[in-house]
Amino acid sequence: MGDAGAVVRDRPTGGVVNEMQSEPLIRLASLRQLQQAITRLNTSHSLADTLQAVADGLPSALGYGLSVVHLVGPAGDLQVAAIAGSPEAEVHLDGQTGPRDSWERRLTEGDRWGDLRFIPYTRSAFFDDGVPEWNHPAPDRQGEDAWHPGDRLYAPMYAVGSQLLGIIAADGPHDGLRPGAWGCEALQTYAFHAAIAIGNARLRGNMQRALLRLEREQQALRASEDSFRRAFEYAHSGMAIAEMGGDGHGRLLRTNEALCRLLGRPASAMRRYAFADLVHPEDIGTLLRTSAEGGRSELRLARRDGSYVWVALHNSVVADAADGPRFLLTHIEDIEEHKRHELQLTRRANHDSLTGLINSAELRTRFSQAICAGERDKGADRTPIGHVHIGPPSEKEDALSTSGRLAVLFCDLDGMKHINDRFGRHMGDVTLIEVARRLTTQVGEGDTVARIGGDEFVVLVAGRGESEVNDLVARLRAEVAQPIRVGRRRVNVGASFGVSWAACGTPIEEVLKAADARMYQDKQARFAERQSVREPESHPDQGNVVASRLRDQSAGVWVPHRPPVHWQFVNRTRTHTAATEEPSVVEVSNAESLYILLDAPHVHHVILRGDLADPGPLHRLPGMRSLTVADNALLTDLTALDGCERLRVLTLTGCDALANVSALAGTGVVFLDIAPLPPVDVLASLSAARWLRELRLPEPPAEGTDALSRWLPEVRIEITGPAGAGDAASTR
Repeated sequence: MGDAGAVVRDRPTGGVVNEMQSEPLIRLASLRQLQQAITRLNTSHSLADTLQAVADGLPSALGYGLSVVHLVGPAGDLQVAAIAGSPEAEVHLDGQTGPRDSWERRLTEGDRWGDLRFIPYTRSAFFDDGVPEWNHPAPDRQGEDAWHPGDRLYAPMYAVGSQLLGIIAADGPHDGLRPGAWGCEALQTYAFHAAIAIGNARLRGNMQRALLRLEREQQALRASEDSFRRAFEYAHSGMAIAEMGGDGHGRLLRTNEALCRLLGRPASAMRRYAFADLVHPEDIGTLLRTSAEGGRSELRLARRDGSYVWVALHNSVVADAADGPRFLLTHIEDIEEHKRHELQLTRRANHDSLTGLINSAELRTRFSQAICAGERDKGADRTPIGHVHIGPPSEKEDALSTSGRLAVLFCDLDGMKHINDRFGRHMGDVTLIEVARRLTTQVGEGDTVARIGGDEFVVLVAGRGESEVNDLVARLRAEVAQPIRVGRRRVNVGASFGVSWAACGTPIEEVLKAADARMYQDKQARFAERQSVREPESHPDQGNVVASRLRDQSAGVWVPHRPPVHWQFVNRTRTHTAATEEPSVVEVSNAESLYILLDAPHVHHVILRGDLADPGPLHRLPGMRSLTVADNALLTDLTALDGCERLRVLTLTGCDALANVSALAGTGVVFLDIAPLPPVDVLASLSAARWLRELRLPEPPAEGTDALSRWLPEVRIEITGPAGAGDAASTR
């Protein structure tokens, strides 16, 4: 505030100071009124009340008829915030805004009365700048100090740092005179305290708003904490809070009831554990990564009974702005059923559903893991660290050099077709399961047994030399050959093996192809070794009757066979063999035994006895001229004979299921004997047999022999039964 003398000197020239208002004549009552007005400023409860108290103080304590408080708004312009002394002015000015630059101009160009600014009416008319104004009527006074309605007196209010808070516009002094030194000093003092009061009111308002906001935030926090507590405690899936950092990193601080039920442990006991104490040893790495980075992971947690359960962990790191990560909030979801289903799907994709062994796809995967791309990768950066290159055995191999060996054993079972045909697929499946079990129990811990289809198995043998692999093959062969008992039945199968050696850079297809070829050689060699047929003997009743013995590869014993039927037809076509020749008549009861005779030119007559749905590749018997098929309830067609162009005599006895004989078109059959009588459509299909010249039936068909003659015009038909013994029909 300036002193009274400064105020007088800043007044316009020519003015006369009202000496009656000098300091010695100030009445004590005026000071009391000013003090009361300032006190009211500080007792207001809100900013609006404070602004109105500022406006009311000028008419009540300082003797002005009108006061208008202009407050700086957020945008910088000054808005009318409070009015006192004139209802008309309040209606006209309330809420109006004056531009900031217009106010700055007035404060700059106005007469300086200390901190006040005065613009006489002679110049106020030139300030048409948008500042809200009201001409308050003044008493009719004469003289240079008389107040004119156009006079403007402003008291700026500044905050700490000279920041403009607002402006008090004073008008219409009660005495009709411009204020003297005392009046200016009083108005300056009042404006100074008004600025403090407005600042305090704003501070109180901000504090009240902050307190209210804090209270709402605290209420929201309490509600959030309560919601979190209820969600945590009553969640259907497991929830846990674990400590982060320090010696107690990972220690469980809090767990909900669902997690306790899942792991079978009480909450008090859970607080003694850390997550690392409950996680499966193989999943520790997954846990550490998830704890450090957050996110989701799948691992196994230990139950109280020692078992493990698959869970999905959703981790969130609860961090403090100052101290960093503090807690780990973990959501534990039971995925045991989902994981079991996933593992089942994976196992189905990688394993054989019948035997439980790995399948061909998984075999290729494991084979690829054992070898590298080839010799070119030796020493290269892309060769896996610690990889031992695989190669075939050498002639001078010692025990220390077998670490780089990988043998591939190709196994094919002998006799499975006979088991399936005679006893059904169920017995065949049981046999395959038992063979898979025997192979698995005989190989080493690091070896792999796979079923690649049908009755074919592959064994990967790592780290063994050639002699050890040969010993293993002998053990496997002997183990498979042991009888397999299913209920009251006993079946036997054999096994043929082929061995090849893997090498880095060699595809598995080539290795399997080589092993398959050696397996076929082994099968042929074993068949040749087991084949044994003794010399022909004379039958006491039928003269030149040939009997035979055949070594049955499935059972591994010598089996004498019964004499063949319809020898009269065989004797017609068979040439007598000398004592030094191999026998020409063989009777077999399973397809596997027939394989012994493949490509053998000395077999002229073959007797197949028993249920064989598919006798096998009979066209590979180049010397077969006569064939008898007896007691076969499974044979439905003669497809197996297609290609037997040297076959001349065919006898079918007890083949009740036979429904199609059109395959005889691919044979050289001249004589056909069928019993019992087949259906008429089967007889009609004989027209496809282009070389057929004689047909023997046990009885005439219902349509009669004439119908047969029409169907088979070049065939002689003979009926052997009682109804037509000796009768024959021919159109030739």
